[in-house]
Amino acid sequence: MKVLVTGATGNTGKPLTGLLTEAGATVRAASRRSGFDWSDPETHAAALDGVERLYLVAPVGVAEPEPLVRPFLARAREAGVRRTVLLSSSAVRTGDPGLGRVDQAVREIMPEFAVLRPSWFMRNFVGDHPVANGIRERGEIVTATGDGRVAFVDPADIAACAAALLLADDCENTDHVITGPEAVSYAEAAAIYTEVTGVPVRHIDVTAPELARRFTEAGYPEDFAAALAALDEDIRHGSEDRVTGTVQRLTGRAPKPLRRFLAEHVGG
Repeated sequence: MKVLVTGATGNTGKPLTGLLTEAGATVRAASRRSGFDWSDPETHAAALDGVERLYLVAPVGVAEPEPLVRPFLARAREAGVRRTVLLSSSAVRTGDPGLGRVDQAVREIMPEFAVLRPSWFMRNFVGDHPVANGIRERGEIVTATGDGRVAFVDPADIAACAAALLLADDCENTDHVITGPEAVSYAEAAAIYTEVTGVPVRHIDVTAPELARRFTEAGYPEDFAAALAALDEDIRHGSEDRVTGTVQRLTGRAPKPLRRFLAEHVGG
């Protein structure tokens, strides 16, 4: 089996590449480092040559990626790709702007598909993300979520779910909402970070427009910054306060708790 992994150097693509290789699949890793460019169709044919299954991560930082992704999916289908596992978001429904339109394209073009809808990444606390940057620079987590809760998930658990769906004989042609084992507020997450690392961290709640302004100042495009801030507002009203058994069902093991993730990545 030959699998194309887009976003192969990213949070989920990198561990997924390892899992697929360990399982005996032939993996083609697509990223800017390998010469793959969403905006350059000339790079697509080589990436798709001989591929049977596809892990799809839409272009990052693009508010409306569907115009770039749909032609690629059509070309993939013509090249013989039958199954696509799409990385979407728990906050996005099929047909919604942004990833929701990519989701719709996958359903329309691919005979076999799975749509992963993970909750917020635990890696946001430790990687190159506004939350992690705020912790490192000011000991603050700034959101517009209020007391809203999120069941943060380890990207490695998302990758394990993707691997299971890509390698399976059959595909369910459905959505899979992926969460960690517990839903916590950002204030509770800040307290967990403090307990694990000994570094004092506090949560600061702001309005969605204020958060969008901060994202823009950090270099995000205005439309993308506004979309991210709107997701925080949804969290404030309970959109992510849920826990699912998807990781256990697809992989046979429980998802990693936030406390253990932080202990592994930043704990003293």
